[in-house]
Amino acid sequence: MKPLIYIVEDDKDIAELINFNLIQQGYNTEIIKNGDDAYERIISLPPDLLLLDIMLPGLSGIEICKYIRNSVHLKDLPVIMITARSQETDKIIGLKTGADDYIAKPFSIKELLARINALLRRTKNKHEDIFVAGNLKIYFSSYSVMCNKKEIVLTPTEFKILETLIRGKGRVYSRLELIEIVWKDNEDIDEHTVNVNIKRLRDKLGECKHLIKTKQGYGYIFEP
Repeated sequence: MKPLIYIVEDDKDIAELINFNLIQQGYNTEIIKNGDDAYERIISLPPDLLLLDIMLPGLSGIEICKYIRNSVHLKDLPVIMITARSQETDKIIGLKTGADDYIAKPFSIKELLARINALLRRTKNKHEDIFVAGNLKIYFSSYSVMCNKKEIVLTPTEFKILETLIRGKGRVYSRLELIEIVWKDNEDIDEHTVNVNIKRLRDKLGECKHLIKTKQGYGYIFEP
């Protein structure tokens, strides 16, 4: 899904210029010209990144940023302050308020795009739940699995089995335990179904399949 960026800017020409270039880069965008409207929109539908002018009708960019950073649900929202002011004091105030970055008008659109891309990458890497074991890499939040840099497509059930074994940190799971965790005690699922799904999972993992081991008489374990 394309990242959503709010452009909170009351200068129509600047807002449309930014908007055009962000759309060209593949982002979803929304222009908001008023600080009060911006805050209400952020609360109802938080974006992936916020471009925030300091001087706005209604709430100022500084006030909006303060509210965001004091919110449990919004405190990690990436914010880039945009302002016509270039004084060092304004930059310091913006960053102290909680802005992740700061750019002064007039600015290069290429520089702004570079800063947006960099901030989104940092944010994604910061919050992405990643597990690595040898050649196996798993991105839990995006349900992505890689073995030797090749993407492996798993079904939701296969992914849940793999995640359960990994998060068990060396624990052996019996087939009945896996049924309870993965299938939620579905009466139509038996131990044979678990065996079949484990085999399919191993087959898909290919060179990484040796990480899932069978403990005869007990069940399955993930051992890096």
